[in-house]
Amino acid sequence: MQKSSIQYILKLSIPIFFANLAVPLVGIIDTSLMGNLEELSYLSATSIAANLFSMIFWSFGFLRMGTVGMVSNAFGQNNFQEITNILLRNLLFVLFLSLSLIILQNFILLLSLKIFSLSNDTSELFKQYFKIRIYSAPGELTIYIITGLFVGLQKTKISSLAVGIFSILNIILSIIFVTKYDLNIKGVAYGTLISAAVTSLIFLVYTFWYLNKISIINIDIKKLLKIKRVKEIFNINFNIFVRTILLTFSFLWFTYLGSQIGEQFIAANAILINLVFLSAFILDAYAFSTEGIVGYSLGKKDFKLFKSILKNSFILSSITGLIISILYLIIHEKIIFLMTDIYTIRILSLDYSIWLIIIPFISSFCFQFDGIFIGASQTKELKNAMIFSVFLYLIISLILVNYFSNTGIWISLCIFMILRALSLFYYLDRIYLRFKK
Repeated sequence: MQKSSIQYILKLSIPIFFANLAVPLVGIIDTSLMGNLEELSYLSATSIAANLFSMIFWSFGFLRMGTVGMVSNAFGQNNFQEITNILLRNLLFVLFLSLSLIILQNFILLLSLKIFSLSNDTSELFKQYFKIRIYSAPGELTIYIITGLFVGLQKTKISSLAVGIFSILNIILSIIFVTKYDLNIKGVAYGTLISAAVTSLIFLVYTFWYLNKISIINIDIKKLLKIKRVKEIFNINFNIFVRTILLTFSFLWFTYLGSQIGEQFIAANAILINLVFLSAFILDAYAFSTEGIVGYSLGKKDFKLFKSILKNSFILSSITGLIISILYLIIHEKIIFLMTDIYTIRILSLDYSIWLIIIPFISSFCFQFDGIFIGASQTKELKNAMIFSVFLYLIISLILVNYFSNTGIWISLCIFMILRALSLFYYLDRIYLRFKK
């Protein structure tokens, strides 16, 4: 921590940046593969199914975020045994969640088909994707735990490698399955399933080897299942769960609103929102790296370090958001034309591309606040801020869509990003108070 905080944030963020870049590229490649099959139903089905699974799996984002806060705090206290216990507790939880999702898959599928207004062809393709992708739950949720652990230990190269391998393998397999074996929508689902299974197995083995290297692994069932610790993890994870499920619901709501206007709008919005996600994952590199340092500073009670990280992380994040917005202004047309060869979808996407340019800078502030509050394990505040933001977002979106159609959807999304930042700024003093205790 002797280096300047900007240098240190960049050191931790750069590997996360490249790994995070690969994550939305999976969605972009999948969208491009389906968008060039000359049938709108492939693109619509992939968009809705991928958004649904984003909501399902991101709802369990507390597995990563909760792990970061607890591990970084234990790391600041040099409590390596507790770090091992946190990992094992969360892996048991992953097993329980994965089995529950697989058992309830028919219920989830039927419910999702009732929510969205889909044509018969699109519904059938949606079912094909769903019935394959649901089995990727154990692998994808395990990767959440592994990345959270290594971000908390400030070993972002390792967490980034896990995410990067998963994403790149996913892209390669999807391209092979779709272009060589003509599996179409099944191909992109199998690509995700296989890459999640392979990546999680490789990095589980590496994780236990790494922990055994820095501290002898001693599995004590009593400590592992200690009521106080389990309750603490439950409280932290429950708050993040509520916050994350509301966040993912907001993006599913975004897709739902488009489906009420027409399938062409689903497809056009899918292209643009995937590019928005690309910018979000790039900006999240700063949030992810900040999480570990914030938790560490609290463990050490180093308020000077915290203030420095707070200031400089916002500077880096907002400047990067502005750069992304400028880049999208220059190249957005070329990217859209690469992602689909359907003329009507190209034109419709271009009509709403201004929002692709506006959102990266606006959203940079709420992403960075997320990282700070996750690192501090101030999960109650995260939950309350999200409840407030989503509640207003739903009301505003219904009003604006009624008057401005698809433009209203995009205006509402921008307002949602601003509300998230303002509501978390309101709670910032609560983190300051923890340094005085």
